[in-house]
Amino acid sequence: MSDRESMEYDVVIVGAGPAGLSAAIRLKQRAEADGRELSVCVLEKGSEVGAHILSGAVLDPIALNELIPDWAERDSPLTVPVIENHHWVLGAKSKMELPHFAMPAFMNNKGTYTLSLGNFCRWLASQAENLGVEIFPGFAAAEILFDDDGAVKGVATGDLGVARDGTHKPDYQPGMELHGRYTFFAEGARGHLTKELKRQFELERDCDPQVYGIGLKELWDVDPAKHVAGRVIHTQGWPLDDAWGGGFIYHQANHQVALGFVVALDYKNPWLSPFEEFQRWKQHPEIRALLEGGRRVSYGARAINEGGWQSVPRLVFPGGALIGCSAGFVNVPRIKGSHTAMKSGMLAAEAAYDAIVADRRGDELASYPDALNASWIAKELKLVRNAEPAVAKFGGSFGTMVAGIDMWMRTLGIGLPVTMRHKHADNTTTWRANMQNPIVYPKPDNVISFDRLSSVFISGVNHEEDQPIHLTLKDATVPIEVNLKLYESPEQRYCPAGVYEIVGREEGDPRLQINAQNCVHCKTCDIKDMTQNINWVVPEGGGGPNYPNM
Repeated sequence: MSDRESMEYDVVIVGAGPAGLSAAIRLKQRAEADGRELSVCVLEKGSEVGAHILSGAVLDPIALNELIPDWAERDSPLTVPVIENHHWVLGAKSKMELPHFAMPAFMNNKGTYTLSLGNFCRWLASQAENLGVEIFPGFAAAEILFDDDGAVKGVATGDLGVARDGTHKPDYQPGMELHGRYTFFAEGARGHLTKELKRQFELERDCDPQVYGIGLKELWDVDPAKHVAGRVIHTQGWPLDDAWGGGFIYHQANHQVALGFVVALDYKNPWLSPFEEFQRWKQHPEIRALLEGGRRVSYGARAINEGGWQSVPRLVFPGGALIGCSAGFVNVPRIKGSHTAMKSGMLAAEAAYDAIVADRRGDELASYPDALNASWIAKELKLVRNAEPAVAKFGGSFGTMVAGIDMWMRTLGIGLPVTMRHKHADNTTTWRANMQNPIVYPKPDNVISFDRLSSVFISGVNHEEDQPIHLTLKDATVPIEVNLKLYESPEQRYCPAGVYEIVGREEGDPRLQINAQNCVHCKTCDIKDMTQNINWVVPEGGGGPNYPNM
């Protein structure tokens, strides 16, 4: 028996992102409509709702229209409609714009809004709390709890006040158990508990491996004369060569521009640095011209699901469900996932509510995946299912052409006669260092381009230094004997926050130093590490970045 205190709820939700909050709202809406009492809680590891939320973001309000039809009258942050949509193919000094007619109609952004997804989640949280949802920011779900039959019965939060050596500090507080009839996992891409659930219940047995990109983002105050609220630009091409990815530039409210760069994590060159590629991309003449005279105000990074429909795992297991990016509903060609995440949370909520009304608990919510398969989520993701694997197989230029033809054909009711597969997880695609050419990146000018440490500083990241390191190694010899000797320690380059550092090499005694306090919780190391020796576990609640307006 545990000596931790426990609290009982009908539904426990891990993660206060779009999926988790939408699920909580829909549960309470159903209960209110029926005049029933229903207890719902949401755990959020960030210091506040939105602190760890990072996205472009351009939001399709299709799910919001279903969830809160009168959102426009509720002081929502959807105030900047997209009015321009551009797609640039970049060379080192050139730009070619793809015409709108060359892209399927669903690729335009008509009816969408550009905004801070963090602020949108803060607003969603206020709507949930008004309905009676209990939200606990600063409490990280650290452990899955199971009943005697092996069903999920809830989660436990991490202990507070534990020193790095494992001893209890004077302010020590044990974690709390939160029990629910059903538990939803809405942790985002590569959630640490979701990863354990996939293993425990073999949820990925019948799907392709999930593949990911790393998205890096900055928020800039720009010259008002250069700002056009609602202008949306996506780029592909330069500066990436063998790797695949692209950039985005979103003109948001208050003369601010959100811009960022995404690199698919199946790249093969261990010398590649996604952060440096982002800084180099900003030096393109078209982008530099926008940023000159402006000021960078925030920075962050986050892994993104890119596997699409064929990488969606089994969604349910005894006692719970995966929703949002824990399951992987991102529409990669549209560069959107918040609307699908919200809808998945709503559908899971409907299934759980019906089960609770029927006095069930701890079983599989079979009606959730059935409803999702019949929803517009499935229709939308099936339409674009060959896009990412086509680019991965054929490269940026030809792959984009193949993907475009397939998407066009599918809008007409036909398409390629096959579903292209993801055959390899991202950690298996890295080549040895001696098989690839080193990449020499230019030094930052501290005007347009910057180094990682100054970038981490404006992410607001903070961890209590005297706590157990949350970036754990299964085998402490692997970083030197494998990663350094064979791959020149790519963790030094794929981490966007300078967490991993090889020290002592000049003295002949190299060792890996983990600067865990820098971690922005992007999860790239957990994904890209070649031997899967790095295991990201949750730090003390409230730690990590504190993203403003991201």
